[in-house]
Amino acid sequence: MDLKLRNKRALVTGSSRGIGRAIALSLADFQVDVAINYLRNRQKAEETAQEIESRGVRSLVVKGNVARPDHVERLFQTIDDAWGGLEIMVSNAASGVLKPARELTLHHFDWAMHINAAALLPLIQHFSRLPSQGEKTLVAVSSLGATRAIPNYTAVGASKAALESMVRHLSAEYAPEGIRINAVSAGTVDTDALKHFPNREELLEESRRRTPAGRLVEPQDVANTVVYLCTQYASMIHGQTIIVDGGYSILA
Repeated sequence: MDLKLRNKRALVTGSSRGIGRAIALSLADFQVDVAINYLRNRQKAEETAQEIESRGVRSLVVKGNVARPDHVERLFQTIDDAWGGLEIMVSNAASGVLKPARELTLHHFDWAMHINAAALLPLIQHFSRLPSQGEKTLVAVSSLGATRAIPNYTAVGASKAALESMVRHLSAEYAPEGIRINAVSAGTVDTDALKHFPNREELLEESRRRTPAGRLVEPQDVANTVVYLCTQYASMIHGQTIIVDGGYSILA
């Protein structure tokens, strides 16, 4: 299948593992050069980069905290110096404290909001300034906690709701400049991040039971949708949040 992505250049934040890694490898499968952004585990980032290069395209490993404006500036400068431009950006890096609301502090709330939502602002600003060959595409990774109540997810859920709102507002502003912006909201995915949930096993079992498709969402399911949104076949999808959850959210 030719999705006409060959020779495009992409940045995927938080892409050394989990959903971000699946997105990076899927883009590489369609001959996209991919910059791998990580914060702590360089070994995992290097392993992902090697897998990308095994597909016959270029990789670039860049350390940086997307919640730090100076790190974001350095990240894009590194990409510009190495590749001279960028067509695709996937905002996937996320963090947050998973606690009942009664145990949360404003510091916890601010941290989740900053890295999961506010970071999108400097990312789009720098992305919009880089040269590109044709249309640019930005996809942000969200979660069902943006619209549904999930135990211990108050701060992160609020930040994901803010992220989806930003996607709509940024899309309206940047679409005339040839930048398409959308979000993908993932259902329950059993990644390393889920290990931090105190009620992980209960959450997994409930999700399996309630999902009409009969299984949990996998990282590849999310990656497939992200890749589609990066193609010309999605050229009139702007400012939307596409839900990938096997039908979980359609049930009352």
